[in-house]
Amino acid sequence: MNAARKALVTRLWHDGRARTGIAVIAVFALGALLGPALLGRAPLDLAGMVARRFAAPLTRTPDGVWHLLGTDRFGRDVLARLLGGARISLAVGFLAALVSTAVGVGAGAVAGYAGGAVDRGIVAVTDAALAIPRVPFLLLLVALVEPGAWVTVFALGVTGWMAVARLVRGEVRALRRRPFVEAARAIGSSPGRVLARHVLPNALTPALVAAALGVGSAIMLEAGLSFLGLGVQPPTPSWGNMIASGRDALMIAPWVSLAPAAAVALVVVAFSLVADALESAIAGGRA
Repeated sequence: MNAARKALVTRLWHDGRARTGIAVIAVFALGALLGPALLGRAPLDLAGMVARRFAAPLTRTPDGVWHLLGTDRFGRDVLARLLGGARISLAVGFLAALVSTAVGVGAGAVAGYAGGAVDRGIVAVTDAALAIPRVPFLLLLVALVEPGAWVTVFALGVTGWMAVARLVRGEVRALRRRPFVEAARAIGSSPGRVLARHVLPNALTPALVAAALGVGSAIMLEAGLSFLGLGVQPPTPSWGNMIASGRDALMIAPWVSLAPAAAVALVVVAFSLVADALESAIAGGRA
């Protein structure tokens, strides 16, 4: 198993898509963690807003501060807000993908290993959940409670587990009759131990691809909800509400909306590249 994992990592490392995607994600993650502190400007700083409002990118405002991406209508530095918003958007994306992957892996593993009525029941629930349009359901769910980051994480997590469950169920069903699983049963291992120690480690690789795609999808959906005012609420910066805050100033200050929009596009494409490279690496290992 260790040799197989090392081979998978090696194939990923030699894939240009994986390196490019990971590099983009790492830049945004480091910027989210260190950016506001290194810039020395808080994303919510409103001091001297009149003198600084709608400063163009690569200009210096009258207070002597240089703004790489310009400022918004309140004189706030767009780069500082972009990096502050990256903390929210990336955290929501990762946490939502973690929730959906955990629920999907649990449901798919139980269904695939147990079989029978348990399998049919979980598959029925999964199919029913897949039949519900995700975006309208998300809008309804977040509209019923006070919007916020944790509500968005929960909403995205509980509406994104079905595809993972199907993938894991199929893998577990294919693995449960393999000789090494039968051998584990023969020596008296409990069903839970067999599933956790012998089946799941071999069934998780397709779920990793779905999880990588799920992070990008969650970031995009969070941006959409925040854009509509149903996600993270101002003044807390999120890429979605940053795009919304600059939409009525596109003619005079397009950078206010274009900067976070470009960040969303870059990060979503980066996660898609990583997912594609991971899928190719898994397929190469099975060939």
